[in-house]
Amino acid sequence: MEITGAGEQQPSYDRLKELKAFEESKAGVKGIVDAGIVKIPRMFVRPLDELAEELNHTEQENSNFEIPVIDMKSVDQNEHQRHNEVIDDIRRAAGTWGFFRLVNHGIPLTVMNEIIKGMKRFHEQDTAIKKQYHSNDPKTGCMFYTNFDLYVSKYANWRDSLRCNLLSPDPLDPQELPDTCRDIIVEYWKHITKLADTVTGLLSEALGLEQDHLKRIFTDFLVLSGHYYPACPEPELTLGTSKHSDPSFFTLLLQDHIGGLQFLHQNQWVTVKPISGTLIVNIGDLLQLISNGKFKSAEHRVLANRDGPRVSVACFLNTKFSDDTKIYGPMKEILSEVNPPIYKNITMKEYTDYYFRKGLDGVFALNQFKLSSN
Repeated sequence: MEITGAGEQQPSYDRLKELKAFEESKAGVKGIVDAGIVKIPRMFVRPLDELAEELNHTEQENSNFEIPVIDMKSVDQNEHQRHNEVIDDIRRAAGTWGFFRLVNHGIPLTVMNEIIKGMKRFHEQDTAIKKQYHSNDPKTGCMFYTNFDLYVSKYANWRDSLRCNLLSPDPLDPQELPDTCRDIIVEYWKHITKLADTVTGLLSEALGLEQDHLKRIFTDFLVLSGHYYPACPEPELTLGTSKHSDPSFFTLLLQDHIGGLQFLHQNQWVTVKPISGTLIVNIGDLLQLISNGKFKSAEHRVLANRDGPRVSVACFLNTKFSDDTKIYGPMKEILSEVNPPIYKNITMKEYTDYYFRKGLDGVFALNQFKLSSN
């Protein structure tokens, strides 16, 4: 596999050839790192205009921005005052930031640590074994891939992923999961499902709806993605994940100790510090759409890093991507004369076809579905 380093000047650079060679290797970004490169391949290098624009969103050293923290302790018990306080906190966090941190959420630290180790084991095992899971078909039960938008994005992201469709809407057969992380994925799945139900109920109440309202809409699809960001020799030239918003209702994210996650707030990048035992919730595009903008889908990214590898586990709460029958739009329960619909009624297929066709290009996907009057 011939890969051109960023610092090498070649009169005729064939990007398509480099992308195909990378994809056909089925070794991912880790395969490049294992080859001992000292300069990143050109296909990963961000365009000069994007690197220049970076200065507009640089996080200030004296920034007062700190991601909101939601304490889940006792939230399921009959402490009405505490329950209402949590709902108020979530309403503010989801409506202003689109990101918040959960503490005392009920998932044991041992389980959280082990799922990170399990993902690391998968990505660091023999490439020949990983290749058996390599696929670009998102309907595959369990797939190993790098950059779903490889051929449409301006540059490739410095990241490998293991994607598991745990519910779609039928539960995944655990035998389809890799040996290296099967048991811990099954264990984590139990805990994350319970937590997702709780968070879904709280988000419903924060919108002034019945506790089970949102659960009836979108909890029939659960995707777990184990992301692996190898140490990068030139992290200033690329990104682990480009700026994007999530194609989900909401996402539950566990990150390891290395960090690198940032989200855009008031036109400034805010770093989400890794804190052991905590989880991050971020609102996705579909929840912004059905809440008619009451909840914000925050754009975010992951920096590349000289330290590594960085490992994270994201669980996306959603509905079936290929569904072209059910209509989603601003919920009638929250619309009024003073709060008219901002977005069109669309199918999940319309949204996801557009999202995956454009790739992670830094353009906010929901803008495509705004009503013309807005």
